[in-house]
Amino acid sequence: MRSTLTDIAREAGVSAATVDRVLNNRPGVRARTREIVLEMAQRLGYIAESPNGAPPRPLPGDVIRLDFALPAGTNSFIKMLHRQIEAQAQSRPDLDVHIATIEGFNPDGLARLLQDLRGQTQGVGVIALDHPTVREAIRSLSANDIKVVTIASDILHVPRVAYIGIDNRAAGRLAGYLLNRFMGSGRPGKVALFAGSLSYRGHEEREMGFRHILTEESPNLQIVEMREMLDDREKAYSEASALLERHPDLAAIYNVGAGNTGIARALKERGRAQSMVFLGHEVTDGTKDLLLDGTLDAVIDQNPRVEAREALNTLTHAVRGLPYELHQPRLQVIFKENIPEI
Repeated sequence: MRSTLTDIAREAGVSAATVDRVLNNRPGVRARTREIVLEMAQRLGYIAESPNGAPPRPLPGDVIRLDFALPAGTNSFIKMLHRQIEAQAQSRPDLDVHIATIEGFNPDGLARLLQDLRGQTQGVGVIALDHPTVREAIRSLSANDIKVVTIASDILHVPRVAYIGIDNRAAGRLAGYLLNRFMGSGRPGKVALFAGSLSYRGHEEREMGFRHILTEESPNLQIVEMREMLDDREKAYSEASALLERHPDLAAIYNVGAGNTGIARALKERGRAQSMVFLGHEVTDGTKDLLLDGTLDAVIDQNPRVEAREALNTLTHAVRGLPYELHQPRLQVIFKENIPEI
């Protein structure tokens, strides 16, 4: 269905009358507003793009610089998000996007990186530890009129434009519900939790939701340990190996972060891959293989493609001072039988 004047007006943040004046080349509209309306009309397909079908090139001074700060390491989901931001940015001639990776569990290093972006950028997307130095860095960016969005893991009490990601507490509760169904009503068992770092609010919220629903609905299940492994698959392997030595009767594992392949290696080496209930997060090449071979029972996914798109759109609109209706990624449970294309 073809877009309408109302659609263009809504996306451009102006009235339908203003859109009508611009499209009919009538006076009474500021030059900058005219540029925004024409760009939006082209993007929505109301008027033709350039002859070769490419998006219109931005005018000089109209390119927006955006910066993203993502954790380094072996986390496959972060790498997928990185690739999605890069790929989508390449199709946006109005954006100049830069991505920096930094040791993900070093809050002071991240804070320095954010502080150094002052005067260099117009918008920042960040996956960040909830730490005083990081919060102050975000406040400093905002004080310098730099728009900030948090991605995948939120930080409260900072002047961010938006949080983009799933409801992590709901994700933890969903994992607890799934575990209860897999284990069977009333069956006793020991459960272990793995996390990247509880300094990430998102991991803390998943743990909280998981513990709450087990307390409410599965008093027969006992959480015996919670191990942090810094989203590193080798550390996950060593922690899981030691855990299985201490608890040979362990019945289930819920991993709120990355490192699933490391945990799976420890399970396979001990012949526990098919007898252990194993729940994790994010559909990656690694977790897809583990679902197919039965090591992972289910994965809770948050779709990095959507998060990349919404981060770019939210920051762009915030910098331009335009309204934007954020579309958050949906929680989705993935089993062996419904693995999506990635």
